[in-house]
Amino acid sequence: MKIKKRIFEIIQVAKPKDTISRIFDITLLSLIILNVCLVIADTFSLPEQVRTVFSYIENISVIIFTIEYILRVWTADLLYPKEKYFIAKIKYIFSFLAIIDLLAILPFYLPYIIPIDLRVLRMLRIIRLFRIFKINRYTDALSKIFAVFKSKKHELLSSIFVVLLLMIVAAVLMYNIENTAQPEVFKNAFDALWWALATLTTVGYGDIYPVTVLGKILSAIIALLGIGLVAVPTGIISAGFVEEISDSKQEKEKKYCPYCGEKLE
Repeated sequence: MKIKKRIFEIIQVAKPKDTISRIFDITLLSLIILNVCLVIADTFSLPEQVRTVFSYIENISVIIFTIEYILRVWTADLLYPKEKYFIAKIKYIFSFLAIIDLLAILPFYLPYIIPIDLRVLRMLRIIRLFRIFKINRYTDALSKIFAVFKSKKHELLSSIFVVLLLMIVAAVLMYNIENTAQPEVFKNAFDALWWALATLTTVGYGDIYPVTVLGKILSAIIALLGIGLVAVPTGIISAGFVEEISDSKQEKEKKYCPYCGEKLE
């Protein structure tokens, strides 16, 4: 039980003074970044010798990620101490980060379990990119992002709903205005919706645009509204980050026990 508890402490985010856990975190972080680089490098034409080296790195990475996944499932009852033994493991297996862990290793093992077409196998290899989300385990950067979205979800949903509503209204109006003048461009409301999205976000691809006077006036109004409305979710998220950083600073100011690493009340 002592060994199990120690392994659990190591594979969790490192506490102050826990050097082994910190080394574990840094090693896994480095391995994840290396694997993401390999996914990008895989899109280039490389010599066979280089691809062979990449293949060895991939194999070693999968073995390490597999061991990590098994250890996390094994120690799940310590992560959820209030749950029953098997319930804790099931709860962990179906958690978001556990699914990400599984997706990180699954493409490697599937060809050995079931016969897969090469095209499907190539698509499965793209799933390796999900390994980048494993970074959330070893740093609080992504955790802060998720925390901000969670704390500001009601405000974000409200602002996004207003933007979507404006997009739909603008798309329907533009379709009725422009369909007669250029039926091959504004074929239906979905084409107009693409125009509304590009205009509201001020991207302006220029592939779909109005040619009538009324359509141009409407387009100008929507573009001006888009400058303000699309900036609202950005402002909400920015405010959320400021609050999260402020809370983190206050949390860091709390003292830790020099022996066990636990926060002192």
